[in-house]
This record gives sequence, C-alpha cells and structure tokens, in this order.
Amino acid sequence: MKDKIASVQQAALARIAAVADMKGLEDARVGILGKKGSLTQVQQGMRDVPKEEKPAVGAMLNEARAAITAALEARKGELQAALDAALVSGIDLTMPGAELPEGGLHPISQVRDEAVRILRRMGFTLSDGPEIEDEWHCFDALNTPADHPARNEKDTFYFDSGKLLRTQTSTVQARTMEKQAPPVRIICPGSAFRRDAIDATHLSAFNQIEGLYVDKAVSVGDLKGTLEYFLKALFGSETAVRFRPHFFPFTEPSFEIDVLLQATGQAPRWIEIAGCGMVNPAVFENIDKATGKQLYTGCTGFAFGIGLERLAMIRWGIRDIRLLIENDVRFLSQFH
Repeated sequence: MKDKIASVQQAALARIAAVADMKGLEDARVGILGKKGSLTQVQQGMRDVPKEEKPAVGAMLNEARAAITAALEARKGELQAALDAALVSGIDLTMPGAELPEGGLHPISQVRDEAVRILRRMGFTLSDGPEIEDEWHCFDALNTPADHPARNEKDTFYFDSGKLLRTQTSTVQARTMEKQAPPVRIICPGSAFRRDAIDATHLSAFNQIEGLYVDKAVSVGDLKGTLEYFLKALFGSETAVRFRPHFFPFTEPSFEIDVLLQATGQAPRWIEIAGCGMVNPAVFENIDKATGKQLYTGCTGFAFGIGLERLAMIRWGIRDIRLLIENDVRFLSQFH
C-alpha cells in the first residue's frame, strides 16, 4: 500500500510539472484528486490495510495529498504569471496611464450638506423618519382637514393598505414631538412625493429640508431672523429674500419665501423656495392628545420647509429643475 501511494505521488507530481496550460492543470487535478482520480482509488484500499498499519498508511496518504495540492497551487501560480506576462508583452510600461474622470457629489447633495452644516451651527439637530407614512402623521397631526386638496388621490400617492408616500418631511416633526418634550430644535432632510406635473420648476419626487423650533416665547422675529440668516449664509450676504403671507393649516401666521434667481442669460426672477410660519396651536393640541401628555401646552414655535432642488437652482442659476434628474454627465460635470 505504501509503495502504491509513493508511486501515485511521484507520477502525480511529474504530471503536474509537465502541464502547459490552465485546462491541463484542471484535468490533472481531476485525474489525481477527483472521485475517480488515481490517489482517490489508492485511498479506497485503506479498508484492506491491517488495523495496526492504518495510522502510518493514513499519515502517508495525507502527506501525499498535501504535496500534490501544494504542487497544483504552485503550478497554477506559475501559469498565471506567464499569462499575465503575455498580456503586457509589447506594452511600454513607462507610458502614462489613461486618466480616469474624476467624480463628485450631485449638486443636490452638495447643497443639502451645506444647508445641514449651516443649520447645525445654529443649534438644530438632525432627525429622520419613514418615507412610507400614515395619514395621521402626514395630515391629521398637522391640522390638515379631511377635505384638504393634498389628501386627494390626485395630489398624493396612496397604497392599497391606506399608507402613503409622505408629501412633506413635516411628518418627522410630528413623530419627534410625540417622543420628545420641548424644547425641540430639529431639521429633517429627506425625500417627499406629490402628484405634481413635472415642468421647469416642479417634480413629483423631490428633496426637502424642514425645520422645527419649539420652546417658550418663540416669535415671528425668531422665524424671520433664522431663515434670513440661513439663506444669506448659503447664497451670500447680498441675497434678496422676501416673505409673502400665505396659508398652511399647520402654521398661523404663514409665509411663502422667495429668493431672487439670476440665471445666466435670463432676467432676474423671484422663485419660491420655502413655506414657513408659526406652529398652529392646534398641532400642539393634536400631539398632546395623541400622547396623553401636556408637553406642549403654553409653547410656541416655528416651522419651515425648503426645497433642495430650488436651493440648487438658485445657487448655480439653473433654469430647469428637470436637469437635476436627467443624469446628463455633461451637465453634472460642471459641479465637481
């Protein structure tokens, strides 16, 4: 038995050394170590070896298998090295390589990150929530009446389950107030979804950054000062900002915020980028009723929501919001 093992090992090592390519090496491996391989056939004879000889014969078999396996790996390395050398033969390795294009963050990601940095310096902390929401957090908690147009299937994406794609990141504000006692000072960047017709200034899936500040004696002056500082820190101290009275069910009084867009080759025009206002007391009542606590009784606060696409349009003078979702490298490369 020992002589057979030695003979098979010697023949196997010679066969492996003579292999000229990867296919031949695989054939050799199967012919030696496969189910019907030469070493496997010898190993099957272990049942006929006397009991007292089995430890020595078994050890010899293991040594033979280890030697053959090592030879296969070594020969594979040699063959692969030869293949690699053949691939680069004739190539001038001193020539400079082809320069790969340099990537960068999408303009929406850039403006989002900068907006977050500015607001964090002002004391706001990041908060997050689900994109698939229920009507309570998206509408009821925020004092949106049952007949409000936003609750219609023509304006909002509903699932058969009754869940919906959030129309605003204000849902995170409601969820945060349910869990946290005042003071609350948060920002909520994220995606929102509405059944808007896509045009030069609207998308059906877009990005927002919303903010909420609730405490004792928060005023309209705090709201106006915060947002004016934020917008001028983002766009420059000479940025023209205006507040227009508006209506939102979750704030009272409410305002729309416009910033003057000066796109290259076009006359300056005002573009709406945000809605804001003082939190409607009904919202605080809804939260307290839902939680069974009186955490927000006597509090005031302000909230705002800003479209990140609009911020990018103003920042770089982009004329059409659709350019931000078309993934045209010629357009995106100018923001690297």
